[in-house]
Amino acid sequence: MIKEFREFISRGNVIDLAVGVIVGAAFTAIINSLVNDIINPLIGLLVGGRADFSNYFIPLAGQTATTLAEAQAAGPVLAYGSFLTAVINFLLIAFVVFMIVRTVNRMRSKPEAVPPAPPEPTPSERLLAEIRDLLARQG
Repeated sequence: MIKEFREFISRGNVIDLAVGVIVGAAFTAIINSLVNDIINPLIGLLVGGRADFSNYFIPLAGQTATTLAEAQAAGPVLAYGSFLTAVINFLLIAFVVFMIVRTVNRMRSKPEAVPPAPPEPTPSERLLAEIRDLLARQG
């Protein structure tokens, strides 16, 4: 069983997958930082505050609270602001990833192949062209 496990782990696919997961985790940290530290503050400037709606909630038990944490401690809460923030973050992250993939794909795309020059005419084609030209001059 240990031998089979060792063979399974040493396959290229498993190692490639492990490397992909590690690189993906590092890439996620970069994207999250870009969204949270650069894009969200810029959106906050546009909407006149912070682009964090997590403190928007509706208390379901009639309790009064000023923060989501207080409201959740007091009873059930419909935390629609947290959901809205998660949706906005998802859309921002998806857009940033799209732009990165689009840029990488453009850099990797091959230039269109230039069609090769037409081949030299064969001797019979040259002879036919001469005959054509002579007939054109005569008639």
